[in-house]
Amino acid sequence: MGSAPAAGLREQPVRHGHRARPGARADGPGDARRLLRHARLGRGRHGRRSRRTGRPAGRRGYPGGHRTALPGAAHLPVPRPLHVRPGPLPRQGGDRALEVPGPHRPADGADARRRGAGRRGARPDRTADRRRDRPCRGRGRAGARGAGRGPAPPCHQRAGRGGEPAVSTAGTQETTTYREALREALREAMRSDDRVFLMGEDVGRYGGCFGVSLGLLEEFGPDRVRDTPLSESAFVGAGIGAALAGMRPIVEIMTVNFSLLALDQILNNAATLLHMSGGQLPVPLVIRMTTGAGRQLAAQHSHSLESFYAHIPGIRVLAPATLEDARHMLAPALADPDPVVIFEHGSLYNASGPLAPQAASVDLDHAAVRRPGDAVTLITYGGSLPKVLAAADELAADGVDAEVVDLRTLRPLDAGTVAASVARTHRAVVVDEAWRTGSVAAEVSARLAEESFYELDAPVERVCGAEVPIPYARRLEEAALPQTAGIVAAAHRAVG
Repeated sequence: MGSAPAAGLREQPVRHGHRARPGARADGPGDARRLLRHARLGRGRHGRRSRRTGRPAGRRGYPGGHRTALPGAAHLPVPRPLHVRPGPLPRQGGDRALEVPGPHRPADGADARRRGAGRRGARPDRTADRRRDRPCRGRGRAGARGAGRGPAPPCHQRAGRGGEPAVSTAGTQETTTYREALREALREAMRSDDRVFLMGEDVGRYGGCFGVSLGLLEEFGPDRVRDTPLSESAFVGAGIGAALAGMRPIVEIMTVNFSLLALDQILNNAATLLHMSGGQLPVPLVIRMTTGAGRQLAAQHSHSLESFYAHIPGIRVLAPATLEDARHMLAPALADPDPVVIFEHGSLYNASGPLAPQAASVDLDHAAVRRPGDAVTLITYGGSLPKVLAAADELAADGVDAEVVDLRTLRPLDAGTVAASVARTHRAVVVDEAWRTGSVAAEVSARLAEESFYELDAPVERVCGAEVPIPYARRLEEAALPQTAGIVAAAHRAVG
């Protein structure tokens, strides 16, 4: 049996496409560098002249002037001229001397327009509501659009001075938003302890990708509000080092999807150093990140990966779902000697309501009963809480009195509060925006089966996100997430 013929090598056309060289076939062995020609030779001859005819070599017997890459294959001409030389890169001011440090201020409209002048493909302005909830600069992991070009106009709405919403001081409560409650918690922590500082992508001049840190740079300066490069592993690692050195860093990660790039630092360093050092190296680090879907940000900015972190011993995982928790969870988190990961659901940033101005203590060790009831227990956390409360209202209209339990802390999980509620209602529905498999809902259901089996009068119902990447299209995204109607239906199935 004879040996098979050598397979032809196919080269990718560069600029002029492949043209045959005298004495060498395009599909045979040869120096690949001969196929890469200088751009200025595009109008001239390609190859040496033939000794007999003086014509450029490689054109005899082949229609169109050059042979195919594979023997017997049809020739495909180059679809467009490839001899155009690309223009030079614009100067980026690389020869300038180091600038003298000056006052830090947010870029105004003229400054932003000046930085964006001449930028090709500039995106048109969006409405305020859409821009407020979109991650800044449209960053994907393939690259950061706008990185290194100076600050762009913020995605969030700058309402009034410093972007703060209108506040009503009538009575004993003030009206504020989830975003502003988080900002006031940061401001209070930085005022009360000089060791506290904030670091992350665009948290300074940009004000944070979701507007949470807007105005803090002007108040506390660049030493305590630090913009970082687009490297989650690097700046989370820097936060761990600062915590080991006695500081109290607050690290902001743009979205939970990008936090996976820092998972090595969180799992192998932050969560384990206290144990591996025999209790000598605590890591008092707080990591904030946005999670969740419902804002048409597609698969790279919309998933709920809280269960990934709730699986790790050595860290505390929080999911504030109310204005009170958003305002008052940060202080005890900073006082915790262990790393604390705080998940802020993106759909809650614009939620508004009354908030008591005086400080309130928040218990990070226990779940909270948001609505009492005796017919069925609805268990949830984070961004799903408003949907569950709306479902409880609908169930009340149908004569079903539902109790709503907000887990608040996902690690350590307060199984006692959940079991006590199920002991009163004897039925449970767990609502979780994350994927069903391996979710927080799966852990809660398993705990109920282990510890409250004889209290249950019906199987535990779960309402979870569809196990698909979060779609961009609004209707598909809504279909992939738990909705109020599905929660009501699950409760009716449990009640019977």
